[in-house]
Amino acid sequence: MSLKRNLVGLLRSHEGTSDRAKEPALKTRYYNLSKEKGWEEVSSTLKKIPGFKVLHEVKSVGEITLEKKTAFGRTLDITVSVLSTSPTRCAVDIYSASRGSLGDLGANYRVIQRLYESMDKKIGKYKID
Repeated sequence: MSLKRNLVGLLRSHEGTSDRAKEPALKTRYYNLSKEKGWEEVSSTLKKIPGFKVLHEVKSVGEITLEKKTAFGRTLDITVSVLSTSPTRCAVDIYSASRGSLGDLGANYRVIQRLYESMDKKIGKYKID
C-alpha cells in the first residue's frame, strides 16, 4: 500500500468503488452474468469469508450488508451492491465505512480489495476488463 493511501486513511473513514474512481483497485467490477446469477454467486461467496458477518440481504434491490471487526476493535460497515447493466451483465460495487472518529489508516481500502479478490476467485472467469 502506498504512502498516499496511508495519508488519505488518516483523515477518511470511508471508501467506495465507482466507475469514476481514480484508483484502479476501486473501479466497479463488471461480470458477464445476469443479475440473478451474479447475486447468487456474490452472496454465497461473501457468506464463506471468515471474519465477515452478513447482517442483511435484499435480493430485489441487490444489496448485501456486512460487518467486520478490526484488530483494533473498530467496526466496519460494508455494503455490496449487485446491479444489472444489461440482461446478461451485472456490476458489483462496494462501499465500506468505519464507525468512530478520525481515519481508518486504509482499512476500508484493504477490505474492498479483499472482497474483490474473494469474488474474483469464484466468478473471475466472467469478469469484463
